[in-house]
Amino acid sequence: MRSSFRLLSLFLFITVNAHAANVKPISLRCEYLSNPLGVDAMHPRLSWMLGDSRQGAKQTAYQIFVGTDSATVSSGKGESWATAKVLSSNILATYQGKALQPFTKYFWQVVVWDKDGVRSAPSAINSFETGMMKMTNWKGSWISDENGFNVKPAPYFRTTFSTGKKVKSARAYIAVAGLYELYINGEKIGNHRLDPMYTRFDRRTLYVTYDVTKQLAAGKNAIGVLLGNGWYNHQSTAVWDFHLASWRARPAFCLDLRITYEDGTFETITSSEHWKTNLSPITLNSIYTAEHYDARLDQQGWNTINFDDAKWKPAFARPTPSQNIVSQQVVPIRAVEEVPTQTLTKFDDDNYVFDIGRNISGVSKITVSGKAGTVIRLKHGERLYKNGHVDLSNIDLHYRPTDDKDPFQVDIFTLSGNGQETFMPKFNYKGFQYVEINSSEPITLTKESLTGYFMHSDVAPVGHVNTSNPIINKIWYATNNSYLSNLFGYPTDCPQREKNGWTGDAIIASETGLYNFDGITVYEKWMADHRDEQQPNGVLPSIIPTAGWGYEWGNGPDWTSTVAMIPWNVYMFYGDQKILSDNYDNIRRYVNHIDELYPTGLCSWGLGDWVPVKSVSPVELTSTCYYYADVTILAKIAKLLGKTDDYTKYTTLQAKIKKAFNDKYLNEQTGSYNKGLQTELSVPLFMGLVPDAYKARVAANLAKRVEADNFHLDVGILGGKAIMNALSDNGYADVAYKIASQETYPSWGWWMVNGATTLYENWAIDAKHDISLNHIMFGGIGAWLYRGIGGIEPDEQNPGFKNIILKPNFVTGLNEFEAAHTGPYGKIISSWKRNGTAVEYNVTIPANTTATITFPQGKKVYLDGKPLNTVKGIAINAGTYSFRLI
Repeated sequence: MRSSFRLLSLFLFITVNAHAANVKPISLRCEYLSNPLGVDAMHPRLSWMLGDSRQGAKQTAYQIFVGTDSATVSSGKGESWATAKVLSSNILATYQGKALQPFTKYFWQVVVWDKDGVRSAPSAINSFETGMMKMTNWKGSWISDENGFNVKPAPYFRTTFSTGKKVKSARAYIAVAGLYELYINGEKIGNHRLDPMYTRFDRRTLYVTYDVTKQLAAGKNAIGVLLGNGWYNHQSTAVWDFHLASWRARPAFCLDLRITYEDGTFETITSSEHWKTNLSPITLNSIYTAEHYDARLDQQGWNTINFDDAKWKPAFARPTPSQNIVSQQVVPIRAVEEVPTQTLTKFDDDNYVFDIGRNISGVSKITVSGKAGTVIRLKHGERLYKNGHVDLSNIDLHYRPTDDKDPFQVDIFTLSGNGQETFMPKFNYKGFQYVEINSSEPITLTKESLTGYFMHSDVAPVGHVNTSNPIINKIWYATNNSYLSNLFGYPTDCPQREKNGWTGDAIIASETGLYNFDGITVYEKWMADHRDEQQPNGVLPSIIPTAGWGYEWGNGPDWTSTVAMIPWNVYMFYGDQKILSDNYDNIRRYVNHIDELYPTGLCSWGLGDWVPVKSVSPVELTSTCYYYADVTILAKIAKLLGKTDDYTKYTTLQAKIKKAFNDKYLNEQTGSYNKGLQTELSVPLFMGLVPDAYKARVAANLAKRVEADNFHLDVGILGGKAIMNALSDNGYADVAYKIASQETYPSWGWWMVNGATTLYENWAIDAKHDISLNHIMFGGIGAWLYRGIGGIEPDEQNPGFKNIILKPNFVTGLNEFEAAHTGPYGKIISSWKRNGTAVEYNVTIPANTTATITFPQGKKVYLDGKPLNTVKGIAINAGTYSFRLI
């Protein structure tokens, strides 16, 4: 008997530990980046996922080890930080160990305990490396050339140095006012584009860190830097007056190359007035218009050790552009995708039009041969005239050139005549599908001569939608293309006409972006831009960053609610309170200012329901709804952060606004708002201003209004954001789907059947204005697909998808649907398909999470053949489940 008991115990021990052997922490990140360099945070955030595929998998405890020696960390020790066994399911921890030192590589590892209390295998060893940490650690000087900001050619800079000992490691730290490319011994360092990212240059300057160990040679080495203008030295003239920016100057940079030798000593090669400079073949570069390159001016080998720079001039010392130089801890901009030409039209030997088949943000690359001095003009546009030539009339309307030397979205490439030559802009991007080539001499081009490169912040995809309706699939694809086309270290409105950080567009698209892409680093950077731009009284501009334009127009709460809504949305998707605490004072000052301006609680400050189909709703109605949403968020954050007095204050203000709004706009007899337009009904429903007793009637009136409008949209961008969720949240998902699946004007599908690969700025394709073909301001439908049909929502009480709210809608007219989203804990899948009169619903819940499922009423629900009581919803643990609804 004892022997049998011992055998059974041994069997159970082996079985449990066999399972535990497959359990381990995975996907380790520091500050939401994988093994980052140049970390400036004194208390960086460390995160992971639980790798455990078992049903009901969860983490019951964790332990973290951090140190400067990987072998010590792998042995389960951490001289910098070693937590005790923390009884928690959290997968996010803030470093609380010894003070981090600059220029130091730290290794870290985590172990967890599983649902049975069994210790997991340790994670892989990951690392993070600190950067400057503070301004005083910079050794180099800020330098430029002697030219003023109106000089057009971009400057080269170079120096040489020698390494006398064996190099163990080397890091380049480069801060730039403008844009740059860095070279060591002729090799371009890194694959980033348009670094550093746009900020309010006189208030915050970004630096980037590179591991350049492999690029250094024994003995003599050469460093080369090429500077571009970017937003810092805006030489093009448009309605936003960027050329009048107070910070504007010739681009400048500061570089420290820190070398660690095998013997433990250090050396820093720095930028200084001893560097040499000359003008480059880039004769004009504008982030707003295009780039000009004269290959006859090439200086081969300018960034190598053997180049003769005797005729070059010494560099000039320049003042530091700001007193806040910080690390760019953001997913970089890259040329993410190569897009080949689909069709080529030849009009003549000197005139061709390339069609890359889709609308993108980015650049084109041309390869061509021709006579020396041949001038090739590459005009980039979104559409064609009827005669087949490129038409810029929909995207150049805000440009106000002073002459004809800087044509809009037209690169100019002058050939050297030295055989086959290639040109691709370095300091510009455009929005385009077509490229028209005009050359001063006959040239021969083929389809392969030109390629497009889709550029954007290289955020990892974390979402996917697939349905049985091809139009819905196209809408999801086009929405993502527009979102990415407008993500360049900050969210923009369009990649061609403006490239501006319009706040209203970003509110509309933020949840769409968060469902589809891992964008937290971009949004955290953009909220720092908000803090830089906010005036002492709380006012924000309508475009962020800005050179000064936007404080006087367009910046009411319907637009600049980004200050509250973006942090709240990021918190809901990631469960990380840091973005709330970082921006709390800014949200509070903003709300207080509106309260002072509009003491009644009704706010008429704003742009209103921009680009409506036909009906126009009062600005006061929509702006008050957004103001109410801001105050609601502020009260919630105050409660989370333990600010009791503020919570009381803003909860009271919230109630005041709600009462004032409903007293003026709600007709209690009819259950309608104002005139009962789509926007007037949907925005109060979506923003939570409708009293509970009236929600059903208001929602029913909205559904009737949509039916009266033949199940088509009659909204601008605010109503377009609200209407789909207002319907599906209140029992009318079928009505919302009818809107989403329309293929006639006005609808998203109308754009798709007319060939759109991105979202447009106007419902009317033939409108006289507001006709960019790559805008994100109607992009809220992307989030609705996950939420309104797939039913995937974060839980406010357990954010970051710690508990997943699932409210799938099996809408009439759709036979199959799948939405997947990878949150902080892992991949969530919500999918269903019809099988006769039944619906098969499959769901995957990642390890260490739970979910609450609410099914539509009127269905019998079965799990593994057994009926379920669904009155109060169904609570499930991690795992994969298959339900059948009849």
